[in-house]
Amino acid sequence: MITIPYLTAVSTYFSYGLLFAFGQLRDYSRRIFDWWSTNNLHGYAPICLAHEDFYIRRLYHRIQDCFGRPISSAPDAWVDVVERFSNDNNKTLKRTTKSTRCLNLGSYNYLGFGSYDEYCTPLVIDSLKKFSPSTCSSRVDAGTTSVHAELEECVAKYVGKPAAIVTGMGYATNSAIIPVLIGKVCFCCYLSCGDVTPKTYVLQGGLIISDSLNHTSIVNGARGSGATIRVFQHNTPAHLERVLKEQIAEGQPRTHRPWKKIMVVVEGIYSMEGEICQLPEIVSICKKYKAYVYLDEAHSIGAIGKTGRGVCELLGVDTADVDIMMGTFTKSFGSCGGYIAGSKDLIQYLKYQCPAHLYATSISTPSAQQIISAVKVILGEDGSNRGAQKLARIRENSNFFRAELQKMGFEVLGDNDSPVMPIMLYNPAKIPAFSRECLRENVAVVVVGFPATPLLLARARICISASHSREDLIKALQVISKAGDLTGIKYFPAAPKKQEEVKDTIKLD
Repeated sequence: MITIPYLTAVSTYFSYGLLFAFGQLRDYSRRIFDWWSTNNLHGYAPICLAHEDFYIRRLYHRIQDCFGRPISSAPDAWVDVVERFSNDNNKTLKRTTKSTRCLNLGSYNYLGFGSYDEYCTPLVIDSLKKFSPSTCSSRVDAGTTSVHAELEECVAKYVGKPAAIVTGMGYATNSAIIPVLIGKVCFCCYLSCGDVTPKTYVLQGGLIISDSLNHTSIVNGARGSGATIRVFQHNTPAHLERVLKEQIAEGQPRTHRPWKKIMVVVEGIYSMEGEICQLPEIVSICKKYKAYVYLDEAHSIGAIGKTGRGVCELLGVDTADVDIMMGTFTKSFGSCGGYIAGSKDLIQYLKYQCPAHLYATSISTPSAQQIISAVKVILGEDGSNRGAQKLARIRENSNFFRAELQKMGFEVLGDNDSPVMPIMLYNPAKIPAFSRECLRENVAVVVVGFPATPLLLARARICISASHSREDLIKALQVISKAGDLTGIKYFPAAPKKQEEVKDTIKLD
């Protein structure tokens, strides 16, 4: 749980209040001098809601140069950031032909497969020549190649499940598959008789219990399922058990009948917090109350664990105790798409019912080949030990960087071994100040504020890669320390003394 300093909270609320007050004053002045409001042109209703339009114009546009920065290179340890300028107070941004070489602390390139790889890239190019960039079809029509079949076998074997299904988009893996797992047509019915006719098996009574900080794709998938949704406190197994007890005792709303199915949804590493899921305790509770476990390993698969097999390997959890294992290929594997791994019956059912499999264009064959090749490198099947070296390096880089940031006095969220480390900014004025100062020193960082985070919890999210050298990390620490001093985000009282110690340590390294 984040404890916000009192004065910081007050100043943050005050800053947002000032922005809102001056924004309303400017809107009022504009209406006086421009009585035909742009929100109601020619009698049409406004496309955007009034508060969304106000937020975009008066808050987001002021700092939008900190977001969506285009790059003109591979997302490696260093990237070329395209320079932009604005002639209308940041309302629109125009690209130039110039670019700046920056240290990349924003990409999910955890194992360094996002750029050229001596083993993966030639195989991907061969796949491109043989199969073309796209299948131009869904999986059930003409979009399944021999590479897709190999990929699903490779993923199932890698995560330790009997079978797997892959989709072309990680976000859609959650948002499209959760409604199928706990929607109106129930998986239990398919197992019992094999008939999934909606007219015959329209079942209500599913319950989803979701971590309060789960990703938006999970939230949208749960809402689209039509199931009842309950939320438990972030990464708190004791509260999860309390919610399970209450829901099982009360039953379904209005009828109080027993739930048809209960599914608990958690993430391996929470992307905005950098925290690792307390999976052993959660699995134990779910087994006790006969609830299914749905584990999203988008940020943990390939990045943590001795052989990169994710949070189950790291925490010693048997994959047989996790009913549905979800993950994406966009982080550690340098590709695109997502997967669901589970029992053969479950995967067969999803292939019959999942819209991401039935209607969406299948993952491109070169992208699928990239995943297969990356897994082989991780497991050492390419004939080298580069995979083990990458896993060791990302763990060392992550723990070194996190420890040094904490010594400097920053408030850093997350756990050891996690390559995601948010630095708390809090105040909205510090979002652009920190981002611009880092960019000025050729360090590219990602900053996140409301509405992606709660109002008070703006942050900079650092993502560490195995492709970062120790020299890269030392440069980043020096720049971030300077930016932290200028913006006043070193919230620990002992920061000045610790900062001197860290500088000495850096010089020794």
